[in-house]
Amino acid sequence: MQEYGQSLTGLAIVALAALVCGAAMHRLKQPPVMGYILAGAILGPTGVGLVENREFISLLAELGVLMLLFLIGMELSLRAVRDVWRVALVTTAAQILAGVLAMSALGALLDWPLPRTLLLGFVVALSSTAVAIKMLQEIGELRTRTGQITIGILVAQDLAVVPMMLVIGAFRGGGEFGLEALLKIALSIGFLAALIVYLLRRQRLRLPFAKAVGNNPDLIPLAGLGFCFGAAALSGLLGLSAAYGAFLAGLIIGNSTSRRVMIHHTAPIQAILLMVFFLSIGLLIDFAYILDNLVTVLLIVAFVAVLKTGLNILVIGLLGQPWPRAILTGALLAQLGEFSFVLAALGLEAGAIEDGTHRLIVAVTVLSLLGSPFWLETARRLHRVALLGVTSGRETMRVTFGSEATALVSSAGRAKILLARWAGALWQRGTEWRQPRRKDPPPK
Repeated sequence: MQEYGQSLTGLAIVALAALVCGAAMHRLKQPPVMGYILAGAILGPTGVGLVENREFISLLAELGVLMLLFLIGMELSLRAVRDVWRVALVTTAAQILAGVLAMSALGALLDWPLPRTLLLGFVVALSSTAVAIKMLQEIGELRTRTGQITIGILVAQDLAVVPMMLVIGAFRGGGEFGLEALLKIALSIGFLAALIVYLLRRQRLRLPFAKAVGNNPDLIPLAGLGFCFGAAALSGLLGLSAAYGAFLAGLIIGNSTSRRVMIHHTAPIQAILLMVFFLSIGLLIDFAYILDNLVTVLLIVAFVAVLKTGLNILVIGLLGQPWPRAILTGALLAQLGEFSFVLAALGLEAGAIEDGTHRLIVAVTVLSLLGSPFWLETARRLHRVALLGVTSGRETMRVTFGSEATALVSSAGRAKILLARWAGALWQRGTEWRQPRRKDPPPK
């Protein structure tokens, strides 16, 4: 009983810390989810150690994953992506292909197994929906063509997460890609594709329990959560991921006549469970690991950001979009995403990666998300460039980062001059030291 009371006390403190950190991030014009991650990191096993039960943390994370996928599915607007589907699909496919190829090249050098290579490639391909939408809101581009393209790519990535999870889950227990696993993945992806086409071609669905529930504010959220958990349980019984069923449940509700009412009544519950998910991610952060591997982690964060930004700019520009728009969209999608945590946890459970790789993915993803203020400032500058009517990609980069480039060149020039002076002084002293000293003549 005493242990139970201590658990409740710790849970209350964690929730309060999440509120404080989330509010602080909101004041800094950052997504509150970053505050939840920060709160978990501070109170977790490698922080002050208030929460140390790993099983409890894993349970929270699994529950959060279900609700995250349910929420993503419910809020997906398939009709809104119809106008930009070509750009969204091609860009997302290019991201996945580039991520897998890059990790395959690295895996060939380091002798990585196939599951680890695929998992890391998938992680690199994903971007943060929460951070990107927050940045679009801050710069006033959410309802513009740039916002449509960015959101379209994010929606395509969210849809691609489901096949990714099925592929990683097929390696559970050290299994290989046999005929049964391939058939299961193909049927799951085919069913998802057929459902999307069906939802796009007809009017909104009417849920079977909508009439029974009516407008009762107590029954509506319970019906939505019951539908989510029921679909998740059915998916699990069929040998698929429970998260797959939760995503399908959200997708069906999101394209039904009950969408607005369901989102309105379940929003508070979803907000709390999403807080739990991101809080559990923070609890998994290992500060000691980050400090011991700080250089490696920072190099990977920088490499991923540059790779994703450059690839997105190139693909979107080649698809016929103006280069300033392509550069702005590329900057908005530069960070890693929330589903990187989901894939990492699934990979650890399935045995695709070991604990060290899982900690590396968590560390890189968290630092990538924490670097979003830099990308937000970049997006603001690019937005100002677009308002000026600049159409050249080179001119866009000059106007956007011209001051930093000038300062960098100036600093490099000063450093070069100081280095030359220092080297000249050393050379002169060395020359004087090598010259033989002139001896005085002996006294007469």
